[in-house]
Amino acid sequence: MPLPNGGKLAHGENPRNQPARLSPPGGGRIAPVTHHKTDNQAWTTRRLLAWTAKHLSQKGVDNPRLSTEMLLAHVLGVDRLKLYMDPDRPASELERATFRELVERAVAHEPVDYLVGKSPFFSMMLEVNPNVLIPRPSTETLIEHVIQHARRTPGFHSPLIADVGTGSGAIAIALAKHIPHSRVIATDISEQALDTARQNAKALGVADRIEFRQGDLLEPIEHERLRYLVSNPPYISDAEWRDVQPNVKNYEPELALRGGMDGLKCLRVLIEKGRPLLEHPGQLVLEAAASHKAPLLKLAQAAGVWDNAHMLADHEHLPRVLVCDAL
Repeated sequence: MPLPNGGKLAHGENPRNQPARLSPPGGGRIAPVTHHKTDNQAWTTRRLLAWTAKHLSQKGVDNPRLSTEMLLAHVLGVDRLKLYMDPDRPASELERATFRELVERAVAHEPVDYLVGKSPFFSMMLEVNPNVLIPRPSTETLIEHVIQHARRTPGFHSPLIADVGTGSGAIAIALAKHIPHSRVIATDISEQALDTARQNAKALGVADRIEFRQGDLLEPIEHERLRYLVSNPPYISDAEWRDVQPNVKNYEPELALRGGMDGLKCLRVLIEKGRPLLEHPGQLVLEAAASHKAPLLKLAQAAGVWDNAHMLADHEHLPRVLVCDAL
């Protein structure tokens, strides 16, 4: 089962509104710009940003302002900051047509990150496509913990880390960048996902310290001795799947999202079979759904090989990351 990176939906999130078509102020589609006498009549960058952000917000698109900036910057071929450096620039007819099409696809719940082919994450810009999950803020909790733990804990200064189910490479690359003496093994069952991760590692300058291996769960690292075993595996249960938002369910790789009947299929393997791969001291760090707190802590205790099992809260104060010390 491929396990690309990126946070999933928190338990209980509701689907978005039904797709709708794009309508400009006053109804109808965005009118083609003709030769206007004044800039305030033209579809300038400023006007496109303001109107589109409001429209996306009304249609229930996540992060409407950021989504608008990403789409417009992509169409104009500039960085997002440049949009605000030249706000009165009028868009050409071709630019408006291209932008209009992308906005309509975003309103129909197609992920903006896929539309522009990249996703901002942990002060990086990652290439993303439908072969990998889009990284989310919850995953940063896992990364921040490992970075801080490695910096302050004796024996972890130059760790060997395995990122199981690397997807876009978000976790592996962030750890390699911020733990300078680390080496990372990044695995995934999907060769297409690994291709994306390799490209991201090369673009971000850490390809020389990340080894990519194809295989299922622990199979590619079964002979390793690690300091950290980390993963953001599939963990949406069958019962929760029906409530997953359409921009996730209809576009992101299902195999990287669904964690079996109880959502613990992959997490159970990592907890029950991961200990022999770790040095002592060593740590298991896993992302999961907030609803999994009790069963995960129970699994860790029952395994009899972990100490100090606890859950870390994410940016929304939800328990999302399991941390276990190797006995």
